[in-house]
Amino acid sequence: MAFVLFPLLFLVAHGVLPWAISLLGPRYGWTDRSPTLWNLLGLVPVAVGVMALIWLTVNGYAQIRQVPERVELNWEPKILMTRGPYAYSRNPMYLTELGLWLGWVVLYGSIIVFAGFVALGLMVSILAPREKRALEAKFGEAYRRSGARVPRWLDIPRRGLTPTDQSRREGYRCRERERGFR
Repeated sequence: MAFVLFPLLFLVAHGVLPWAISLLGPRYGWTDRSPTLWNLLGLVPVAVGVMALIWLTVNGYAQIRQVPERVELNWEPKILMTRGPYAYSRNPMYLTELGLWLGWVVLYGSIIVFAGFVALGLMVSILAPREKRALEAKFGEAYRRSGARVPRWLDIPRRGLTPTDQSRREGYRCRERERGFR
């Protein structure tokens, strides 16, 4: 049931809601009730967000065997996910949500949707540290090891790094590990 309900709630919160609130105000950049080319560029982060959501979903289903047979309905994490998108970010779901909303802001050219994007960003900045503490409390050293390898937001491998660049990057990660990572 939850596997059917969650995607529907996600679609409403991050697809239908931005469209609906965009109708409450003017759509900047639109002509004759249609988006211009600049607005259509908003479809790029929306498409990336949809692909990331599919990746997150497939990754979640691949780890379903780790979920206990009976799951309490609360906010406590049930399993520690470290594969798939979680190998590049400790918060890929939040990045996906913010990416989708950013795309809707550009597509609709709406200040009201932008306000929703900002509100979501503020909410994420509150929830991500709470989630980190909950994961650390439940999974302890396994989560700390994962957190030392994976950045909070996004790690994009870069080609052609010079040894100096690589050294700086590793130095940053060492300092982040010493501080208990963020």
